[in-house]
Order: sequence, then C-alpha cells, then structure tokens
Amino acid sequence: MSQTNGNRRRRLALIASKGTLDWAYPPFILASAAGAMGWEVAIFFTFYGLPLLKKKLSAAVSPVGNPAMPMKMPFGPEGFRQINWPIPNLLMANVPGFETVATKLMRKTFEKKGVASVEQLREMCLEMDDVRLIGCQMTMDVFGFKKEDFVEGCEIGGAATFLEYAADADVSLFI
Repeated sequence: MSQTNGNRRRRLALIASKGTLDWAYPPFILASAAGAMGWEVAIFFTFYGLPLLKKKLSAAVSPVGNPAMPMKMPFGPEGFRQINWPIPNLLMANVPGFETVATKLMRKTFEKKGVASVEQLREMCLEMDDVRLIGCQMTMDVFGFKKEDFVEGCEIGGAATFLEYAADADVSLFI
C-alpha cells in the first residue's frame, strides 16, 4: 500500500555524498525501503558518493577517523565475536592493508547477519520504477567519469534536476 500525503504519494529526496562502504548503505537502504512502501524516491550522487553508481562497486570502509566504529570479529567463538577491539587510529593509519582487512570484516559481518550487500540494495533500487538514481554531471566532469562507467538505469543530471524533484519532497536527507 502506498503512503500518501494528501492526494499525492510521499516523496523522499536523498543526497549521497560519501562513497565508503559504511556510508553506501544508508541511501540504498532508505531508498529501497521507501520504494517498497510506495514512495517516490530520488538519490542524487555527488562528489565521493558518485562512484556508488559505477558498474564495479569498490566501496571500502576506512576506520581511520571513525573512533565509534566497532571492530567485532565475524568469526570464532561467541565470546571472541563479542569483544569490541579498540584499535587506535594511529595503528590503523600505519598498518598496510588494514583498510582491506576492515572492509572484509565488515562485509563478512553484514553477510552473517543476513544484510543485503550494497550491490544487492542498489539493484533493488534500479528495479523499482519509483526510485531514481541521479549521478551529478558536474562531479562526473570534475572526476573524469563517463556515462558508460555507470550502471544501466541511472540518470545523469545537474543540481537543477535534483532540486526540481526535491522541491516537492516530504523528506530530504543529506548523507
């Protein structure tokens, strides 16, 4: 059943400006949930969020600068998996390959908890008629991307394209 606001369906406008793995989930989770509820949705992917539309998604997690990030292991005995590993930023910044390890651990944790991957969530959004994925034209120009770099089904537009949509949004979020 679709949610309505008066005589029209509810509208969600999202700006996705970050492309790390942990920041890739919120726009796709919110968009797919709203789309499933019958809402109209548009996500504007700009700056570092734009690579989330690339055919090959390579989002990684960077624990550096994120002291609130829990580092629990997705494997081993229950007691071992419940430990929060307080790893200082200095260590994370100076150990080669730490970002790769952290990314693999996060992906494994999400998989074990039954959470869809970012790729799966993105695909769900692409399959919904009422979810628009809009790549920022200016960011494409600045970073040297081409339309062919992105998944089929996404749009390319400027700020005006998104603002035209967002002007009538019931909920607008910057992620």
